[in-house]
Amino acid sequence: MDYQTEQEKFWAGSFGNDYNKRESGEDRLAWKTYLFASILAKTHGVNSVIEFGANIGLNLAAICRLLPTSKLNAIEINSEAVQELKKLDLTSVHEMSILEYAEEKQHDFVFSMGVLIHINPTKLDDIYQRMYDATHKYLCVIEYYNPSPVSINYRGNEEKLFKRDFAGEIMDKFQNLKLVDYGFAYHRDNNFPLDDFNWFLMEKN
Repeated sequence: MDYQTEQEKFWAGSFGNDYNKRESGEDRLAWKTYLFASILAKTHGVNSVIEFGANIGLNLAAICRLLPTSKLNAIEINSEAVQELKKLDLTSVHEMSILEYAEEKQHDFVFSMGVLIHINPTKLDDIYQRMYDATHKYLCVIEYYNPSPVSINYRGNEEKLFKRDFAGEIMDKFQNLKLVDYGFAYHRDNNFPLDDFNWFLMEKN
């Protein structure tokens, strides 16, 4: 597969394979179920979902617990993760970079979690457009927040993790998206510790 950026090669290869192993476990599934329960409580009529950068499918498995009749779809670049995704009862799994995904049909709930932070910043505008085109109702980003763009060393690797105001940039780009709600997941939560992600739920008018 040909990739447009170094970041795509990074996640499609051995580093992505190692991440798959770190992301597994019943405890993480429980934590993510709690997180998505908080987010989806602010929505209505979500019958179809697509995740940009689904990894092994833990987020979608959590959503399945909450919305068992919803059609779930995934886009994932790492082939080992795709094999795990195919074990789940998903409507479709697209093995490709999210930079290659072209909206086939629109969904009620489009989201990313810990994915935009790893995208080459020069490609973010493209990803924003693809996510926007894929939804006719809700768009949610669950990412590390920073008021201004910054690059962070990630497990000894440079230019592989970026923080910024992703949701703010998306709403500036698409004026018909309004903020529904936002929240924070804390790594020292007593019961449901996750990375220090901020989530932003937007709705298309």
